[in-house]
Amino acid sequence: MRFIQAVWLLVALASSPGLGLRLATTTSVYDSGLLDRLLPAFERAMGVRVEVLAVGTGQALRLAERKDVDAVLVHAPDLEGEALERGIIAQPFCLAQNSFLLVGPKGDPARIREAGDVLEALRRIARAQAPFVSRGDRSGTHLKELELWRKAGLTPEGGWYLESGAGMGQTLVLAAEKGAYTLSDLATYLTVGRKRGLEALYRREDPLLLNQYTYYLVPQGAKAEEAEALRRFLATEEAARLVEGLRVEGTPLFKPLRGRCIIPRGGGR
Repeated sequence: MRFIQAVWLLVALASSPGLGLRLATTTSVYDSGLLDRLLPAFERAMGVRVEVLAVGTGQALRLAERKDVDAVLVHAPDLEGEALERGIIAQPFCLAQNSFLLVGPKGDPARIREAGDVLEALRRIARAQAPFVSRGDRSGTHLKELELWRKAGLTPEGGWYLESGAGMGQTLVLAAEKGAYTLSDLATYLTVGRKRGLEALYRREDPLLLNQYTYYLVPQGAKAEEAEALRRFLATEEAARLVEGLRVEGTPLFKPLRGRCIIPRGGGR
């Protein structure tokens, strides 16, 4: 259903300039319910309607390049840095972070629970040729996955390596159906994947697994003033409390950054 809604909104964004502030965001902040907490508070305070298009980071930045949206909330630092250098996006604000983790079937056929680090966990999956579902959509999660395979010295291929071409929630559903492993952000795993019977098999404090979400304005966007107003709201303590308060069974899904983080190259500070 959400995929259908996203397609409909993509058509609407291209054909209806009279819509409200247009925000392209990652599927993970959408599926996790974070925007359901943040945006109503902003809309009530400012009287500005926000139209959300939940897509992968790569597609969100393509929409920004075409000026089809007014702002983006994304999590792929390399792509963000390139877009900053090209002037496609501007004025970054670091909103929140969590971590990536490897999830999979309870039986853990590749025994990744015993891996010493995330790269060894991926090598175990490849050696066992255990089913693995990649998003395959140029999203921030997909790019992080490819980075990890590369650092592990592997190029995943063959019948065990599947691509969903879908968002994080749908990818987790597919992984559960296939008895497969996948890389997920923490928030979508806790809100979607765990309910489907997937287990967090490799979850550690590791810089390689850091997952940072950053909000950017789109220069010369149709709703530039509204996009700047949302940026100011996201920088408030109220927004930070809303981010911190999003929990599943007591576990925080995100840590508010309050603008304090490493900006991708090209962005300054």
